[in-house]
Amino acid sequence: MALRPVQVNVKALDHAAVGRFWAEALGWRAHAPGATTYAAPDGDLVWPHPVAVAIDVVPVPEPKTATKNRVHLDLATTSAAHRTELVARLRSLGAAPADVGQGEVPWTVLADPEGNEFCVLEPRDVYRDTGPIAAVVVDCADPRAMARFWGEATDWTLREVTGERAVLRSAADTGPYLEFLRVPGRKTVPDRVHLDLLPYPGDDKEAEVARLRTLGAGDLDVGQGDVPWTCLTDPEDHEFCVLALP
Repeated sequence: MALRPVQVNVKALDHAAVGRFWAEALGWRAHAPGATTYAAPDGDLVWPHPVAVAIDVVPVPEPKTATKNRVHLDLATTSAAHRTELVARLRSLGAAPADVGQGEVPWTVLADPEGNEFCVLEPRDVYRDTGPIAAVVVDCADPRAMARFWGEATDWTLREVTGERAVLRSAADTGPYLEFLRVPGRKTVPDRVHLDLLPYPGDDKEAEVARLRTLGAGDLDVGQGDVPWTCLTDPEDHEFCVLALP
C-alpha cells in the first residue's frame, strides 16, 4: 500500500482569483468544480490528473500572516530569456517581489496575489522534464526524518538524502520533485499550503490512514467536521490530507 501526491492545496480568501492566477502562471486551466478552484494542465477537467500534481485553491476566512510559508513551489525555466519573460508575466498577473532573507541568489522570489511565496528558478538541467512546477519545497528541521516518513507514506522514490536536503520524485520520473530543505526554526503557524494524497484504486483509505499513524502522523482538527478526507500532520507538524477515492 502507498499513497500518491495528487495536488497542492492552497488556502485563499478569494479562491477564484488565486486559482486563476496559478492557472495562468503555469499555462494551465482553472476549473470550478464546487467550492474550490482547481488548476490543472489544459483540457477537460480530469481528477486526479494522471501526471501532474495539480493545485486546488480552497476558501478560508483568514488572510495569510506575515510568517513565511513552510511549503512553497519552485517554478522551472529553460533559459535566461525564459526566466526573464516568466517573471515579467507573473508580475503582470499580480505577483509581487518577496524578501524571505534570500540575499543574492540566482533565482527570483515572488508572492502570489495573497502573499504565498514561490520561486522562479534559473535554468537547471535536473528540472527540464518536470513541467512548469519544478518542485514542491518543504522547510524542515530534519530532512532525513522527513525522507523516512514521506518515503514510506507515498510511492515516490527517494533520490537524495543528506543532513541538509532530501529529494523524492514519482517512480515514473514525471512531474515535480518533492524536496525537504533544512532551515532554522520550527513551524509556528498553520500551513497555508500543503499536499493532498490519494490512495490507489482498490486500496482502503482508512487502512492507509492507520498506516500513516504508525509511521508518525498525527491527527489534525481544523474544524473540518464530517468530511470524506482525513486531516493529518507529519512528524514536524506539516499539515496534509488523505483524500477519498472518486
